[in-house]
Amino acid sequence: MKNYTITVNGTAYDVTVEEGTGAAAPAAAPKAAPKAAPAVPKAAPAASGAAGSIKVEAGAAGKIFKIEKQVGAAVKKGDAVIILEAMKMEIPVVAPADGTVASIDVNVGDTVESGAVLATLK
Repeated sequence: MKNYTITVNGTAYDVTVEEGTGAAAPAAAPKAAPKAAPAVPKAAPAASGAAGSIKVEAGAAGKIFKIEKQVGAAVKKGDAVIILEAMKMEIPVVAPADGTVASIDVNVGDTVESGAVLATLK
């Protein structure tokens, strides 16, 4: 038998693996600690006017740590618009082109998936 600690979606499980004979044995699912009730999502900040055509997307899944630019701010290609926290690292999400911030579609503390639109530029 071997003991392992496996982490799935941030929850650690201690498991024991036993070498079998090839016959299927009933498996007991590991029990996770009860989860807290999910937080009620906050409404996204209102954009002034229509959203822009240039999307600023998350490069990785994580949590919104800081919003660097506000709606109406002029940005150059490569300027940080939002700071994303992933795996205890702060990752700048940068403007893909020159423009003006048309909308910020997230709030500080929001959890986002990779590829999610965080803001738009025009």
